[in-house]
Amino acid sequence: MVYFIGAGPGDVDLITVKGRKVLEGADVVIYAGSLVSKEHLNFCKEGAIFIDSAPLTLDEIIEKIKKYNDDDKIIVRLHTGDPTIYGAIMEQMVELDKLGIKYEVIPGVSSFTASCAALKREFTVPEISQSIIITRLSGRTPVPESEDLELLARHRTAMAIFLSVQNIEEVVEKLIRGYGDENTPVAVVYKATWRDEKIITGTLKDISDKVREVGIKSTAQILVGNFLNLSSKSLLYSKDFQHAFREAKR
Repeated sequence: MVYFIGAGPGDVDLITVKGRKVLEGADVVIYAGSLVSKEHLNFCKEGAIFIDSAPLTLDEIIEKIKKYNDDDKIIVRLHTGDPTIYGAIMEQMVELDKLGIKYEVIPGVSSFTASCAALKREFTVPEISQSIIITRLSGRTPVPESEDLELLARHRTAMAIFLSVQNIEEVVEKLIRGYGDENTPVAVVYKATWRDEKIITGTLKDISDKVREVGIKSTAQILVGNFLNLSSKSLLYSKDFQHAFREAKR
């Protein structure tokens, strides 16, 4: 059996309880060494085999999975964050389907929610934002024209932008044209929940200079939108708001 497990954004305690339990019983762990904290391996049983997938191709990863699956080993494919978001697991699952190898996907905490938590903010704020757009800038991995950053920004809702901080100037140009306001608040969170986490805040007018000054070129989330301002309250706990479990006070 193969388990695709989301290891979380960085902090080893942000893996799910289910994910940790499966990891503890794994015979083989193929982990994304360039992104996943190696501290996760400390929870594995003695004698477990560890394989860093960073230098491997898809064919090489599948070859190793097949080899150990044929030996009836429990295999964990440990991905960063949540494997269903920019996790590159679909191509692996397609190959496992061809081989008739059973697998399960165990979700994890994504870096975009970890980044929002680090900022002590909420993406969905009444009267400000009730939607979240998760996207990335087009690069070596193309993005459909209909999902161009400028077009998505025209919705003026909360945005979480992955894999794009290395081109922060281009990101900002597109966002300014989309949002239509260079004073829109923005935050860049580098390595959310890791020990060397950094948070840079500003507006679309000045965030590029701030990011370049600090030298952030990778492993960062770009969060954009007015939800970053503390200017609204949830209706849920208002004394005037009635729901199935509570009467309105007036």
